[in-house]
Amino acid sequence: MHQSALMSAARALASLKLTLAALVLLGAGIVYAYIGEERGNLTLVLPLALLSLNLIAAVATHPAFRKWNALLVFHLALIALVLLVTIGRLTYLRGTVELATGEEFAGHLLETDAGIWHPWKSLEKVRFVNHGFTIGYAPELLRDRTRNKVSYLNDDGSEHAMEIGDQTPLVLAGYRFYTTPNKGFAPTFLWRPAGGEPMLGTVHLPSYPIHEYRQAREWQLPGTGIQVWTMLQFDEIILDPKAPSEFRLPKEHKVIVRIGAKRYELQPGQAIDLPEGRLVYDGLRSWMGYSVFYDWTIHWLLAASAVLIGALGWHFWRKFSAKPWNP
Repeated sequence: MHQSALMSAARALASLKLTLAALVLLGAGIVYAYIGEERGNLTLVLPLALLSLNLIAAVATHPAFRKWNALLVFHLALIALVLLVTIGRLTYLRGTVELATGEEFAGHLLETDAGIWHPWKSLEKVRFVNHGFTIGYAPELLRDRTRNKVSYLNDDGSEHAMEIGDQTPLVLAGYRFYTTPNKGFAPTFLWRPAGGEPMLGTVHLPSYPIHEYRQAREWQLPGTGIQVWTMLQFDEIILDPKAPSEFRLPKEHKVIVRIGAKRYELQPGQAIDLPEGRLVYDGLRSWMGYSVFYDWTIHWLLAASAVLIGALGWHFWRKFSAKPWNP
């Protein structure tokens, strides 16, 4: 009786009506994931899990799968594919981060979209340093490939340097770091608080050249409520729309700083004395924006897809080779 109830439940799970319902739910989840403010992991994971159960039950209850080995392998690969996609949605990560030249990635992202089972501890251990980049531009400001030099420590403690770009990622602990079109200028300040330890930091101005005429940003002095408005000012043409050029720092520049009602013009090395401490303009750097991607299931998905396609080809070859093809 118990075994009969299990078979009845398995046949119910193997129903094509359940397959159709799961596919409809999956389609709705995909639409919600793209148009919703949040990615809605559960709206994708639950239909995928239901499809997995549906496929497993179908393989277990339909005798045709035991008759055709190729068909059995095909559906087992399909089950693996659906399970991998489900697990991938639970553990994936997409994010962004910005690093100034000479700055080390310390495991923190600006924006993230991740599955509820993502292993955040592994990201906290990832470290690499941005050593700057070069980008050439053709006339009409057509961007060429990005060449970004980075370095990281190998497992044996030795330093390894490499060049990455928009299509060539840095891969560390399964995380893939790609350069993006987002980059710009980063004024660097040294803040010496009264009675505290000095801190060096950068202000990432809006991306250049898309925000060429909006090179200003407001920020807050660490440990205070003081708002600082900073603008970069230079006269030379960095990227010429009429001739080939390359992204670079301006040869001459100054930063305009406003704190309250007071306005300052600073060159590198100049400082502003405040009751809370001393703010020194250290100089100008560049910053690069990175996109970050993590999904450990990618290679397994490729393997499962290859097995699935091979099994399907095997099945049809055996099915049709048994009959003459003569008209």
